[in-house]
Amino acid sequence: MTLSDSTASVGHTNIEPAKRGRLKVFLGYAAGVGKTYQMLSEARELKERGIDIVIGYFEPHGRKDTIVLTEGLETVPRKQIEYRGAQFEEMDTDAVLRRQPAMAVVDELAHTNVPGSVRQKRWEDVHALLDAGIDVLTTMNVQHVESLNDQIWQATGVRVRETLPDWVVKQADEVVMVDLTPRALLNRLERGVVYQPDRARQALQNFFREPTLVALRELAMRQTAYAVESRYQSEEQPVPALTAHAPSTAPRDRLLLFIEPDPASAALIRRGRRLADYLRADCLAVCVTKTGDLTGLTPEERDNVQRHLNFARGLQIETRIIQGDGVAETLASFARLHGVTQIFIVRQKERTMRSWLSEGLVQQIVNLAQDMQVIIVADRSTRRGESAQR
Repeated sequence: MTLSDSTASVGHTNIEPAKRGRLKVFLGYAAGVGKTYQMLSEARELKERGIDIVIGYFEPHGRKDTIVLTEGLETVPRKQIEYRGAQFEEMDTDAVLRRQPAMAVVDELAHTNVPGSVRQKRWEDVHALLDAGIDVLTTMNVQHVESLNDQIWQATGVRVRETLPDWVVKQADEVVMVDLTPRALLNRLERGVVYQPDRARQALQNFFREPTLVALRELAMRQTAYAVESRYQSEEQPVPALTAHAPSTAPRDRLLLFIEPDPASAALIRRGRRLADYLRADCLAVCVTKTGDLTGLTPEERDNVQRHLNFARGLQIETRIIQGDGVAETLASFARLHGVTQIFIVRQKERTMRSWLSEGLVQQIVNLAQDMQVIIVADRSTRRGESAQR
């Protein structure tokens, strides 16, 4: 018996499809807390119990104590991909699928595959394994959760570029936080356990500062607690689909995110998605134009809005482009029709106001939506310069 049994009924016509695999995420708040070590330790225990388990991808980072744990575990050879004259290695997802183990170990869930790969993100490779009925053990850090991107930047000064949608973590069957006190992690870093000396010194001057690690650890704890609570609630009560109806019959909160060309709309989407998950609320992203599509916008505005809408869809937020001459009136009417309880809007800036947005748009929306809560999201993108981290 494996953790992910695929039952087949052999008859004249039908064979039951494989049951979807289970996903277990080992979550940390920084490199070096022991996520991969914990994952491989569990993989060894499962192998000893007779589970057919393979390593699909493992990133050693030169950590000897972690590398030792791979001994005796079958490793599927990586795939070689050439890009711009250089050779790169990625997980050979097709090879793992052909091997068809009961379980696969896949390190670094948020990793972006090299261009030329079948899938853009490693989490998409993991979903291909899950769809084939293969259970997966994987690792990631809290800073890679998309909706936390702005909070991470505010806490660390680092804009993490390599993220994954919240729903990927939300759909995990189990999330385990691998914890280590910031002081203990810094000691590991100073002893050269996490990185080589040159890189360790650079890390100590930037991301690996104790106040930063304390903030990240708190976020990881909250994320883990939320994952547990969300899992429990989803088992207790199914989530209904978003439909238009009168506010009096609304079963729960409904959030509307007002999308504009303003770059700050990205932060608004992240915040709305995060709150919607906490409230177990429906979430809808809406853009208002005079034409009902994006043809009336300038090329730059059209690209910005389309990018924001695509970003929202990637976070599993339903999107709409609605037609109306009066933005505030159109938005308020649409929100009331769909039983919206909260409207999120970016604080307006003079230099980004469009001619078809009348002066005092925020105040107009507040006046017209007095039966709803209007949340004005400030743009903090100019507070300080950014450094980037994958």
